[in-house]
Amino acid sequence: MNRRSNDVTAQSAAILSWLRQRESEMAALLADLVAIPTENPPGKNYRIGVDFLSHLRQVGLDCERLGLGASRDDAANSLESLLASYGSGERALYFHGHYDVAPAQTSAQFQPQRKDHFLFGRGSADMKGGIVAMLYAIRALKEIAADLKGRIGLTVVPNEEVGGTDGTAWLAQQGLLGRDGIGMLLAEPTSGVVWNANRGAISLRVRVFGKHAHVGLQHQGKNAFERMHAVVEKLQQLKREVEQRTTRFNILSQQARNSILMLGGESGGGTSPLTVGAIQKKALPRKKTMLLDVLERCKQDGIPPDWDILQECASTFCGEDGPLGKALSQSVHAVTGEAPRFEMCPGLLEIRFYAAQGMPAFAYGGIALRGAWPKQIRRPEKNRRHRRHLCTDSDRNASCIVSALSL
Repeated sequence: MNRRSNDVTAQSAAILSWLRQRESEMAALLADLVAIPTENPPGKNYRIGVDFLSHLRQVGLDCERLGLGASRDDAANSLESLLASYGSGERALYFHGHYDVAPAQTSAQFQPQRKDHFLFGRGSADMKGGIVAMLYAIRALKEIAADLKGRIGLTVVPNEEVGGTDGTAWLAQQGLLGRDGIGMLLAEPTSGVVWNANRGAISLRVRVFGKHAHVGLQHQGKNAFERMHAVVEKLQQLKREVEQRTTRFNILSQQARNSILMLGGESGGGTSPLTVGAIQKKALPRKKTMLLDVLERCKQDGIPPDWDILQECASTFCGEDGPLGKALSQSVHAVTGEAPRFEMCPGLLEIRFYAAQGMPAFAYGGIALRGAWPKQIRRPEKNRRHRRHLCTDSDRNASCIVSALSL
């Protein structure tokens, strides 16, 4: 073992020791963040960014507050991103996270509850827990005066749940995302695998209009419901074709290998009757063309639909054999005792914004995706509404830190 490896091992032990002593402190900060209902859509209570900025500065991190700011009629919901950093040098490894959460079923989900090493509440896993873990990763590096070969950046954004508009997408457009970056790590709940790819997606809101008439004179009107039914029939034919396509990327669920055409649901900032999810970069433009052709043919049949594109996101793949992929794999093995599997995320993922700049980017979290409980842990709550959780065991949150030391 060379001197660099010995130094990394010694520093890793010091980091784990420091983190283990602060598990309750981390859980308390997470509970404070979970209690702020940053539901998106509609995108509210974004004052959390100001609160977290104060915390970043209290622990001595340099931090910028960037974004569109508050609207005139909604000062509590500033669309702002936070960019913090520690260290010096030209190279930067970025930690990335978002503070908005998917809509809750009940306000009780914003009343966090802790049980042993778990904290339950909306957004505790996706991904306020990841934000806390990354912050304490940087604090640990700072406290032990780790020998870094550059800087660690922490980027915290709004609006991830609706495609990244005014958050990561805005930073990228302004040339502010991943400056001097050599890679990005995203602490999403990946169930212990590493996500190094994601499918692309295009989401549309489709509307069909009718003409009002008295029921007794219905022949003078046009039934919007029946017209939409005709449009849906054509889309279902396309759905059967689209969902025959599969990916060769690793993915746990065999069913998730197929492309998707979903009629109904939520995506891109509101109710969206139509979402297409594609696997390969070339597939999304082709599927978009097929989709718009169907809608155009409806016009030719005398049913003119109206549509808006709510989001259009490219698929992404980052190879696992580069320096960052190898460092992350080795670090997860060092902390958990098992090398992680690299897989495609079944949905969208913000690694795509960094990968578009030619930067390797990966998502990793030991927390189970959507409440699938680790086999060795007994489920303490049967209610599905409370399965968003974070494992606060500091050993499980250390892999990204060790990766930073290894680069």
